[in-house]
Parts: sequence; structure tokens; C-alpha cells
Amino acid sequence: MKTEEVQTLFEQFEKAVATVENVECWSARELQPLLGYAKWENFSKVIEKAKESCRQVGHDVADHFPDVRKMVPIGSGAEKEIDDILLTRYACYQRDAA
Repeated sequence: MKTEEVQTLFEQFEKAVATVENVECWSARELQPLLGYAKWENFSKVIEKAKESCRQVGHDVADHFPDVRKMVPIGSGAEKEIDDILLTRYACYQRDAA
């Protein structure tokens, strides 16, 4: 991967950060396209592997991968609720370890 691509991805990653209860976190749904996953089903498999990696080193998975629900637009002003996972910075690093 070219240096420019890495820098662009890093900047997009940092722009997607949110703070929830004083903890930096990222929406898995927002990171999914940045990491090149077209389907949630494929990305959620990677997240499951990262959760297992987190477990293996003795961390509480719920602290780094809390399940949440969010509303997304579906057209004509309507919305629907979908599953999402908040990822701490540690959880994001676990993706690479999985």
C-alpha cells in the first residue's frame, strides 16, 4: 500500500472517532467500508476473531466491543434500527491480531 493511501486511511479513521462515556470509540459500521469490507456479515466475522484475541489475553470483551443499535436512513425520511458494535482503540488494533 502506498504511503499516501495509508495516510488517507489513517486520517479517515481518526475523523470517525466518537467519545462515549469518556472513551474513544469507533462504529464498526463506519469502519467497515474504510477497511474494504462490502458486507457486514464478512466484517462481523473479523470482529468475532478480534473478540477471541481479546479474550485470550484476558481482557473483558464487553469493555472493548459493546453491542449497540443505531438508526439508519432507508429513504423517504424513514429510518430503521440495525446492529452495530462500538470498538475501542484497543479493539481496532485487535482486528490486525485476528
